[in-house]
Amino acid sequence: MTILKLNVGDVVRTRKAHPCGSDQWEIVRLGADVRITCVGCGRSVLMPRVKLERRIKQFVRRAEPTAEAPPASGAGS
Repeated sequence: MTILKLNVGDVVRTRKAHPCGSDQWEIVRLGADVRITCVGCGRSVLMPRVKLERRIKQFVRRAEPTAEAPPASGAGS
């Protein structure tokens, strides 16, 4: 199974709609668990990344990938 490339700021459409009627979510936080916010009502949900990846139907908007911080140099340099 391939891992989806997710970025903070991506807006995704899910297979099931939220009770408010919206099926679009914005990714707010990434990690083993992903925090998403409903675009319709603003409700925030934390769910395992694997579960979210299965629920994604399509990407509505892709955000720019964030540049990772360079590795720290040795101490005392």
